[in-house]
Amino acid sequence: MKTWTGALALLVCSAWAAWGEVAPIGDDGLHKEPWLRDTFKDLREDLTEANAEGKRLVLMVEQRGCIYCTQMHEEVFSDPDIRDYIETHFFVVQINLHGDTEITDFDGDTLSEKQAARKWRVLFTPNILFLPEEVPEAVSAADAAVAVMPGAFGKGTTTDMFVWVAQKRYALDGDEDFQRYHARRIRERSDGATD
Repeated sequence: MKTWTGALALLVCSAWAAWGEVAPIGDDGLHKEPWLRDTFKDLREDLTEANAEGKRLVLMVEQRGCIYCTQMHEEVFSDPDIRDYIETHFFVVQINLHGDTEITDFDGDTLSEKQAARKWRVLFTPNILFLPEEVPEAVSAADAAVAVMPGAFGKGTTTDMFVWVAQKRYALDGDEDFQRYHARRIRERSDGATD
């Protein structure tokens, strides 16, 4: 945490998460999940830290007042199993679609969060970019992403996407892309839910 207030926010988030409640909203109008990392947003440094922890780097782009972001936090990220899976396997950095905080992209560009979102062609929130463990020097986050989750989804789809990335299923030789994997997981759950 960069500041004392950041540490306090983390403590509050941890308490909320322990009860399966929705994460509180920060001064920027975005939900503050306990598994979100407060970094200097130098993506190379974030990738190095994620790798050192054995986790995958994820960039989660959200915006103040986004009903779909709220839906994800209220209905999906509040689930203790999903929260625990993300916290165990992922290093998640929150990006504000309209924010002014400086980001250093993998290709060396230094720009504001809102400029980075435009550069990465982010049109909808939430928008989750999943990064590989290694990113070449001249490549942006959007171009390096192994998967992108553009929008709000239910628990099943969200869980399947995070698992699919954590297991590096995108790199497997075969015909099971994410949609086929997700369809198989729906059948295996056999709970009658389509998500």
